[in-house]
Amino acid sequence: MLSYQTAGESHGKYLVALIQGLPAGLSVNLNLIKSELKRRRDCIGRSKRSQSEPDRFEIVTGLRKGKTIGAPLTILIPNKKPKTDSMPPLTRLRPGHIDIAAAAKFGAKDVRDFTERASARETAVRVAAGAIAKMLLAEFGIEIAGYVNEIGGVMLCPLFPSFNNAAELRRRLIPEIYGLDKEACLQAIKKINEAGRKGDTLGGIFTVVGFNVPAGLGSHSQWNLRIDSRLAAAVMAIPAVKGVELGLGFGYSRVAGTGAHDLIYFNGNKPLFNKGGGLKRVTDNAGGIEGGITNGENIIIRAAVKPVPTLGKPLKTIDLATGKTSRARVESADICAAAPALVVAESAAAFELARAFLDKFGGDTVSQIKRHFGSA
Repeated sequence: MLSYQTAGESHGKYLVALIQGLPAGLSVNLNLIKSELKRRRDCIGRSKRSQSEPDRFEIVTGLRKGKTIGAPLTILIPNKKPKTDSMPPLTRLRPGHIDIAAAAKFGAKDVRDFTERASARETAVRVAAGAIAKMLLAEFGIEIAGYVNEIGGVMLCPLFPSFNNAAELRRRLIPEIYGLDKEACLQAIKKINEAGRKGDTLGGIFTVVGFNVPAGLGSHSQWNLRIDSRLAAAVMAIPAVKGVELGLGFGYSRVAGTGAHDLIYFNGNKPLFNKGGGLKRVTDNAGGIEGGITNGENIIIRAAVKPVPTLGKPLKTIDLATGKTSRARVESADICAAAPALVVAESAAAFELARAFLDKFGGDTVSQIKRHFGSA
């Protein structure tokens, strides 16, 4: 079964991802990993520390002559300037961050250890792992791409823009903010810069789309096998994400059933399902998933990102060391995390779809999986 684990704190020497269950014979494009890490790092609204991290990486196990060997694959990303015991105690709790929850859970007076692990810095290695999943999916024509819908109330694109494929979507994206309307993106960038000058932060909304995802991934039989629940959990696990919806999502609450569900038609092709299947839908309100199983339409995942809780103009709080009212500590942080969270979410979705794909079509080698997929 395909899985991965990550380790490492933002003040540690390395971030680590251990990927297990990859088939042998997958060609690994190191430039794609590098490009994905750069996309995450170079977004508008990132902190100076985030932009200064080169995100160099090394694959230290599971690869030979550029291809996977069926063994666990380990990726290392060094942190540029590790900080250890010299970091000051963190006792002034930041509203909205892990600080108070960690203090309550662990009985700590200094919550530094927990905030460093909870930091979004760890998502760099998730993006590297997701890039591997994207490579695997691409072998079967499945692509993942996304865009930012909204930042700080500024709409950067329509809710449901129409694209035939991932390449078309990517060509339309405005670099580093990943919206689709140039003028709106410029307005959002201005708003992000203004928030930064005021010591404030902004939230946003993004969408991830899975193209050419075959029908039949996931299962209705157990709650933890439903592909919608797995995708939602993976995206919700990204720091600052506070809401996830699939397809029409919360919009279902505002329409009647006659206008909510995707009408089915037959386009004359056989077989009925999967590659070029004859059963199609007029709309994709379901976001490509019905009953916990993919239905052959595009997967649509949308998520809301809260304003980053570490502020340049900190809110009032309590200092654990003194028990007195104080101002929260100022730490290095992004002004807006919507764009980098989108990149992380693409990787999270890619990994869950790759895992479900291998559950259905899996084998020990890429060539074996292609035979299974071709005969489906």
